[in-house]
Amino acid sequence: MKPNHFVETKRELEEILGVPSESQANKVIDHIDGHCRTWIERTPFIVISSIDGAGRMDVSPKGDPAGFVKVLDAKTLAIPDRLGNRRADTFRNILENPNCAVVFIIPLRREVVRVSGTARISRDPDLLRSMAVQGKVPDLAMVMTVVEAMFHCGKSIIRSNLWNPEAWLPIDGLPTYARALRAHANPTDSDAAIEAIVANNERNRLY
Repeated sequence: MKPNHFVETKRELEEILGVPSESQANKVIDHIDGHCRTWIERTPFIVISSIDGAGRMDVSPKGDPAGFVKVLDAKTLAIPDRLGNRRADTFRNILENPNCAVVFIIPLRREVVRVSGTARISRDPDLLRSMAVQGKVPDLAMVMTVVEAMFHCGKSIIRSNLWNPEAWLPIDGLPTYARALRAHANPTDSDAAIEAIVANNERNRLY
């Protein structure tokens, strides 16, 4: 299939989809209010989007005990960086283009909170110590200045059945992480060796 019939203008888009209601058009705020703060402080999983200097986008998941994202004030969030693959895609992008956005996801809730703004990379020792888990202090934190914040309705979560185990498909036949790495990165290690490295990382390198 080769797609065609593309939408090229905002007017064409609105003729197809319509325009948002007044409440939807006006729901965006420019700070973290009490509702957003409560949500963020109960969130264990987020997804960060960032853009490099050439306009290439990246989306990165991050998870930790609920409340790992710190609300420093109504305009400032701080997100710790944990042990990972050392690619540091989000940080590299921020150094080239500070614009970023975060989606905050809470299990069993259908809605999400979306926050966008600009970010910098912090090495502040007091901030980093406040983010320690299991006695491990992160090396860096992403400090985000909030430009927009909003609640997003639950339709996408409902349609996906994300929190409904009875609707989940079996995972049999999905490629393992090790098999995907061998196919994409062409390492010299065997599948078994890569699986052992992955297992060790998941057991011993979370913090």
